[in-house]
Amino acid sequence: MKPARVRTMFDVQAIRRDFPILGRRVHGKPLVYLDNAATTQKPRAVIDALVHFYEHQNANIHRAIHTLGEEATAAYEETRAKVSRFINAPRPENIVFTRSATEALNLVAAAWGRANLRQGDEIVLTQMEHHSNMIPWQRLAQEVGATVKYIGVTDEGTLDLDGLGDIITEKAKLVGVTQVSNAFGTINPLGKIIAAAHRRGALALVDAAQSVPHMPVDVQAMDCDFLAFSGHKMLGPTGVGALYARYELLEAMEPFQSGGEMISRVRLEGATWNDVPWKFEAGTPNIAGVIAFSAALDYLSALGMENVRAHEQELTAYALDRLRQLEGIITYGPQDASRQGSVVSFNYPDIHPHDVGTILDREGVAIRAGHHCAQPLMRRFDMAGTARASFYIYNTLEEVDALVEGIEKARAFFDHAPE
Repeated sequence: MKPARVRTMFDVQAIRRDFPILGRRVHGKPLVYLDNAATTQKPRAVIDALVHFYEHQNANIHRAIHTLGEEATAAYEETRAKVSRFINAPRPENIVFTRSATEALNLVAAAWGRANLRQGDEIVLTQMEHHSNMIPWQRLAQEVGATVKYIGVTDEGTLDLDGLGDIITEKAKLVGVTQVSNAFGTINPLGKIIAAAHRRGALALVDAAQSVPHMPVDVQAMDCDFLAFSGHKMLGPTGVGALYARYELLEAMEPFQSGGEMISRVRLEGATWNDVPWKFEAGTPNIAGVIAFSAALDYLSALGMENVRAHEQELTAYALDRLRQLEGIITYGPQDASRQGSVVSFNYPDIHPHDVGTILDREGVAIRAGHHCAQPLMRRFDMAGTARASFYIYNTLEEVDALVEGIEKARAFFDHAPE
């Protein structure tokens, strides 16, 4: 099948030249990197920004009055301002830097949840949450005597919102939902869920790890109270995450960790806290990573997130169409690229996804195989895991073809394997 032309506003081949690792060969084959939901590759601009910091600006921030310290502080805080603009937060102080989306979600559970949840309260999550937005709330519920409830998932792999008003009751204090499922790619109707939460007086927490890197996200239009995402899933270095929260919530919350930088004044008898958001950033942060993340934000902003979404939607539609032509394969999620992010999960009933992933690796194709930190969702569909291909700005239709050809080789191998 001849690939259709991807109708996109940017030059994919020019983008590919910005990513040094894409010139690699794996097992003698050109690398086809389709594990972007786990982490994305880094453009030269981000790599150069990381090196430039260590070669020219390396110093601790917020403390020194010397030139290096002032330059590092300015660059670090400029990234905060860029993150704020990228998701349309009201101001930079709405943004707290963390190590990851996981740490951001744990921050909310520890700093807001522990202070506000009591015995008999309810936390509403969904069955498709990543473990990072499930385990912190399960642990906190056990600690304070609250109850965790779950919005179910339909056979189509979408949220079952029938009876949503019965699930989100007046006992609910927080509703946590992923905007895009990391396992199936399902794009969830946040407007309906957040509105239902607010009608009951509950706060709304969004796991945006799989949405902020791939589509326009506007926290003010979304009307969420908290939103978490990671830099490494959107071209940035590992070890950088961000939490958006309403300013009044951050003001009322106690610090997540204690030590240097998060204080205003310390006495032998006690301490007072720094201003928001710095009271949540104890110790020396990942300064170099945050500053290099700035280059990633610039790169994506130059492309335009509407264009990123359009490119990935074309790839996802093409991949779903190609996979549906393979006899015996099962695909998961809405099966509609307009309702699905750039994640395609699939299985053969008689081949373990790890075996599919291993054979694909021999063809130079990198995918993810396993439960994707979504074991309750896998259990809902009575399976141990799936093979998952996930796309980004540098992927092409030809790489989708390479994926499908690799899957066909895996099928042929097991069809002819001795029993």
